[in-house]
Amino acid sequence: MEKFDLNSFLPYQVNVLASRMSRSLEARYRNKFGITVSEWRILVHLYQDQAGLVSTRDIQQRVDMHKSRVSRAAKKLEGSGYIIKRPHPTDRRIINLALTEKGHEIMGEISPIASQYQVDLLASLGELGKPFRDGLNALLEART
Repeated sequence: MEKFDLNSFLPYQVNVLASRMSRSLEARYRNKFGITVSEWRILVHLYQDQAGLVSTRDIQQRVDMHKSRVSRAAKKLEGSGYIIKRPHPTDRRIINLALTEKGHEIMGEISPIASQYQVDLLASLGELGKPFRDGLNALLEART
């Protein structure tokens, strides 16, 4: 039987890479804005959604975060004045979130930081950037 090598196991490598990239990006905005990766993910999701109110369930699914992490991050963001919470009009189990004006302002400052981070990452890959993105997109579309 072939020995299993965790370090070359693709799911493990992708997970490690994602964690490292999240921490690296967080280092660029955390001191200035005082938000965590989980909070950033919620803010970005709300910022890009044009509908206004987004349910916590939708955020859990779209950003692949556990319910408790979404709840804690949303509570902190609400306390900081970046988001508002509203109960769903027909289902009291669902909480909807929306950015406040202050939330839109912080995203206006954080978005260029995130965009530059992506530019820097792709530049570090050089010619491998496009094939890497193509492969990543293929895996994401396959919903493995």
